[in-house]
Amino acid sequence: MNVYVAPADKPDEAKPVTHDAKRPIRQFNFAYDGKHLLYPQDEGGNENFHIYSVDLDSGKQVDLTPFKNARADLSQLTPKHPHEALINANDRNKQWFDPVRVDLRSGKRTRLYKNDGYAGFTIDDDFNLRLASKPAADGSSEWFKRSGNGWKPFGKVPQADGFSTNTLGFTRDGKTLYLIDSRDRDTAGLFGIDWASGKRTLIHEDARADVGGVFADPKTGIVRAASTEYLRTEWKVLDPSVQKDFDYLKTLGDGDINVVGESADDATWIVVLSRADASAKYYVYDRAAAKATPWFDVRPALAQHKLAAMHPVPIAARDGLKLVSYYTLPVEADLGGGKAAHPLPMVLLVHGGPWGRDGYGYSAYHQWLANRGYAVLSVNFRASTGFGKAFVNAGDMQWGRKMHDDLLDAVDWAVKQGITTKDKVAIMGGSYGGYATLAGLTMTPDAFACGVDIVGPSNLVTLLNSIPPYWASFRAQLTSRMGNPETEEGRKILKERSPLSYAEQIRKPLLIGQGKNDPRVNVAESEQIVKAMQAKNIPVTYVLYPDEGHGFRRPENNTSFNAVTEDFLGNKCLGGRFEPIGNDFAGSSVTVPVGADLLPGVSAALTRAK
Repeated sequence: MNVYVAPADKPDEAKPVTHDAKRPIRQFNFAYDGKHLLYPQDEGGNENFHIYSVDLDSGKQVDLTPFKNARADLSQLTPKHPHEALINANDRNKQWFDPVRVDLRSGKRTRLYKNDGYAGFTIDDDFNLRLASKPAADGSSEWFKRSGNGWKPFGKVPQADGFSTNTLGFTRDGKTLYLIDSRDRDTAGLFGIDWASGKRTLIHEDARADVGGVFADPKTGIVRAASTEYLRTEWKVLDPSVQKDFDYLKTLGDGDINVVGESADDATWIVVLSRADASAKYYVYDRAAAKATPWFDVRPALAQHKLAAMHPVPIAARDGLKLVSYYTLPVEADLGGGKAAHPLPMVLLVHGGPWGRDGYGYSAYHQWLANRGYAVLSVNFRASTGFGKAFVNAGDMQWGRKMHDDLLDAVDWAVKQGITTKDKVAIMGGSYGGYATLAGLTMTPDAFACGVDIVGPSNLVTLLNSIPPYWASFRAQLTSRMGNPETEEGRKILKERSPLSYAEQIRKPLLIGQGKNDPRVNVAESEQIVKAMQAKNIPVTYVLYPDEGHGFRRPENNTSFNAVTEDFLGNKCLGGRFEPIGNDFAGSSVTVPVGADLLPGVSAALTRAK
């Protein structure tokens, strides 16, 4: 998974410009000079990213941030300084990131500010620091405006608004600041602030959901459209000059439209059409001709298959809160409109974060599991983001409590709808979804038929005590919403909500997947509960990857774990279809320290892969 470059009109002539043989490159950016490609890469999933630059003419690759045991992130690119990039790096102070200006031609680095306490900065197109955010012990943040060589107060963001208020940046001329803001309201709206006068203007809002995305003019930086996502993505055009463009793009087909790139002169847009039952399709849109030409399909091989539909639905929790959810039925069992032909075994697929969300669109996991004969349900439980701050804050101190009740209520809804039966529901997820899996099997041991935990924490005290140093700016948000391990009361809450405290109650099959180098959910989180289960002679299968971190990035590792998962679901739990493991471990670093013998074919596959 390297980056290839091709003539725009001849994608088949693509040639690689990166040559990483160890880990996939997951994202990249072209610099505004058109001559350099930038991408982040870490080692073995440790998340100590370096920023690399590739000269597209010579092919020469340079590590722009050759710091040891430090992390760097690409912060900003601007057409005003096309040969430069702004990078954040914590090489000087492991807890905080300094903004560093880098010349892509020479590699010269200029540190703009020695940061020893600010969570982040808002910087204009001339690389001037304009705003800074400083976290407080109660989870709130103070904003400061640059004044000479110092800072002066510019406002405060209460803890309750911490996940729904942030700056987006300045227009190209530096005269207008855009921000998403939920202060003095529930759902976050899009606001503009005139920097000279301080006048604040509400630009767009939606009572159902936060403003999530914006589409700006590449020449001026003025926002021309904004999106919200309740059940699906909806765009609101703010600039009449692009209304006809958006009207035309809606005719491309049933799906959600996003403009993901524009040429410098704004004459050509790159547009993506996303559907739940097809892979994403890219178009080149000529604005003058008002014509979108198909460019490429992300996964053209899927076109020969009939994929399953995804059905959005709000589900009422026991206290009346509406949980926006998405479910998928196997093609052969979907009578239309989301009605199941008969009850099916179901996988409850829980998103991570927990401060994130599930949305509508193509989901490889939904399609894979539906293909194996399972209904799949994803629930935006309280604490999920995007639905207003009241919904997020309803999850404070509710790990393993009301957040978990929401998942149980959604399962009950699916049972009443005839989608599944109570005894045929598996729970599965990564990160917080892994925690929810462990909570489900320990705190409600009869609620699920089995669980698949991927990099999930089992002990919330050790989780918070082992987070990376550079999470210092985020720590107060975590402890104010989960419990503070530095206080007796906080430790009591965290221990009470930790699945490890109830490990002896596990009665259903459990599969655990973990990356050894995970900096967020330390490998000890999985090993603690595995050891507790072994001490009670409770069977468990534990899959460990020595070259992975928080989730599995290498394709070979993903394939191997998915092979184990469908074997587990089919043989040990729900009885759905599964493909024998065969050579699915080839090229993977997969190890199974515990419980390989519990799953048919796993031990043999490990032997073949040696």
